[in-house]
Amino acid sequence: MRSIMRREVKNYVKNPLFWLGIAIGVIMVFVNLKPYLNIHYFGEGETIGNDCPQNYGDADVYDGYVPTEEGLRRGMWEEQIREVLIAQFGMDNEKAQSVMDEMKDMDIMAACAHLEGYGFYNANYMYRDTAYHIGTREEINSYIAEKLENRAFSYYFSRKFADFAGVFMLFFATVLLSGLFMQDTRRSTYELLHTKPVSAGSYLSGKVGGGFAVCLITLAILNLIFFGICLMATRDRGFEVHLTDFLWVSVICILPNMLMIVSVYSLISLLFKSPLPTVPLLFLYSVYSNMGSSNAEGIYGYYGIPLAIMVRFPGRFFDTASPPMALLNQSFLILAAICILFLSMQIWKRRRVY
Repeated sequence: MRSIMRREVKNYVKNPLFWLGIAIGVIMVFVNLKPYLNIHYFGEGETIGNDCPQNYGDADVYDGYVPTEEGLRRGMWEEQIREVLIAQFGMDNEKAQSVMDEMKDMDIMAACAHLEGYGFYNANYMYRDTAYHIGTREEINSYIAEKLENRAFSYYFSRKFADFAGVFMLFFATVLLSGLFMQDTRRSTYELLHTKPVSAGSYLSGKVGGGFAVCLITLAILNLIFFGICLMATRDRGFEVHLTDFLWVSVICILPNMLMIVSVYSLISLLFKSPLPTVPLLFLYSVYSNMGSSNAEGIYGYYGIPLAIMVRFPGRFFDTASPPMALLNQSFLILAAICILFLSMQIWKRRRVY
């Protein structure tokens, strides 16, 4: 088993395409993470420069946006609704005010439904946009300090890293591991392997272990690179950065996905005597894993899917949270991968020549 594993790792490490893929991955992940490296405390006289409106639904703290207090959101929203009724619906001040008075005792959902009677269908989206607003220097600094009071900066940054690195690793592993069983499933080699005194457990453990080890090496390199980038970018800002935050979120949210992918490769490769059918299957699996859905409030977003091989961390930087039951899902992935591996062993044994 160990010899098979070492051989697979050496074959990948010596391949220039392996390192090219890692380089492309570093660039892709860095482009997505770069805005978060600009988060800092605003100094005296420093201005917030952006062309975004006062309220913008997708803005984050690096754009100068902070959460709006719940008590102020309703008034801010109503003022925007009033302006739209006058500017786009042709109402005068008195008529617009009467519409606002009709919604005085309604909650937001009821008020949005009431506005639909006037042909105003995007009031709920406008309310979501009021959740954040351009803050003053004091508001931004206070917000950052509050979020970093009990958590290190790397706690939040590592989750965004896991979000984008996890997507890269999924596609990287899908393409990279296509060659794991390629040579062994050729007819002459496949038949020869089944005449050798190597057990199914040793062979498949070595192949799966080798593929998983390659993914582990790739992920370790990404962790070290982005830990260093984060450390250097924030060294003058007083932010705490811990390598353990990167390692922990990678072990929990990415490695089980890699184990599942390499296990699926073993099953399909032995079932069809070729790893090629696995590639489109895994691409479809990745699309399924990244599908969004609506929650109980009707808000569309990413909330996780059973047995997904992708863990996303949607939301703004300091509001980043893993999907519900993500830890349980990752545990089931490990269990499913082990079951697939045992099934692969049974297929190998049935085709063995004595």
